[in-house]
Amino acid sequence: MAGISTDVLSRPDDILGRAAAGQEIQNKRTPVDNLSLTSSNNDFSFSLYKELALKNPGENIVFSPLSISAALAVLSLGASNSTLQEILEGLKFNLTETPEADIHRGFGQLLLMLSQPGDQVQINTGSAMFVEKRLQILAEFKEKTRALYQAEASSADFQQPHKAKKLINDYVSKQTQGKIKELISGLNENTVMVLVNYIYFKGKWKFPFDPRDTFESEFHLDKDRSVKVPMMKIEHLTTPYFRDKELSCTVVELKYTGNASALFILPDKGRMQQVEASLQPETLRKWKDSLMPRKIDKLYIPKFSISTDYSLEKILPQLGIRKVFSTQADLSGITGCKNLGVSQVVHKAVLDVDEKGTKAAAATGVNVEFRRGIINPLILSLDRPFLMIILDTITQVALFLAKVMNPK
Repeated sequence: MAGISTDVLSRPDDILGRAAAGQEIQNKRTPVDNLSLTSSNNDFSFSLYKELALKNPGENIVFSPLSISAALAVLSLGASNSTLQEILEGLKFNLTETPEADIHRGFGQLLLMLSQPGDQVQINTGSAMFVEKRLQILAEFKEKTRALYQAEASSADFQQPHKAKKLINDYVSKQTQGKIKELISGLNENTVMVLVNYIYFKGKWKFPFDPRDTFESEFHLDKDRSVKVPMMKIEHLTTPYFRDKELSCTVVELKYTGNASALFILPDKGRMQQVEASLQPETLRKWKDSLMPRKIDKLYIPKFSISTDYSLEKILPQLGIRKVFSTQADLSGITGCKNLGVSQVVHKAVLDVDEKGTKAAAATGVNVEFRRGIINPLILSLDRPFLMIILDTITQVALFLAKVMNPK
């Protein structure tokens, strides 16, 4: 959830033709668009991950970088001048190489593609705006958000905060199949708009685990502590595998039925920080390019459900997104007024992994206010902290990124 406060500067709309770009959204995407958007999104994913890991040492991490970046991209449609530049550069776009219109067109195409109905992997993603019924939002902003992101505006009475909160939370809960029950815990009395982006993922393993093989086992939190967890087991599995000797970690890819897969990255003991520090788009590409089918005689993965809740207004300034949270913010493209600014960005995510597959959901809201060496046989056990990346296999965009420190 994000909140807004700012002075208005003149808005040079002629630089963009953003709404017109929205009309060009199609299901097909060019390789160039795909590569640029994927690289920027994954760069943002890993940069945000490192900040979250720094501020939450020793804790589980799970978030949807796509949900957060899409929410900020929608917000940027109402931003101007240096506020606009900070948001898009904070999302790791090079504005000299990628025009703003192309960024929004690429996002629109990506979100449209991910939301195409399929009978295998289920991905639901979208945006919505809840607007104070007494607030006049510029028609141009509404048209752009609808054309580019299919974000519809709904009226809400923020003078009755409990009623407005229930309206928004019920919407998010429904869109995420009940996984995110309370995105917003409270609303400021000055709130005039809440912008929400949600994503829900459900995938079945291509090769599911047999529940009868799940057993209680130890998961080593560190060298001195461990917890008992339900450990899933599968034998004689041939799946993409890579031993990264340089980073001292093992990477295994488990495919879902459909266009998605999960990368499990298991650092050697004591090497988690080294692997985390190396996380960047090039590392992900190296892992994906190096994966080779390999028979794993026994693979053990804990069955787990983890959830997180982040206040990103404390994190995003570390990525260069600062002015939107200050009195210097320029969000005049939303209402034409100069007294809007972002006060809060809240992100919640849930990740469930079991024998059948994976369910994951996340939501990001923007709260706008008036303010003031391989050995055979190969046995791989994820019985210590590991990383997990859920990827859309067509675009290679990271849908979810997680660190499992304690599956319990």
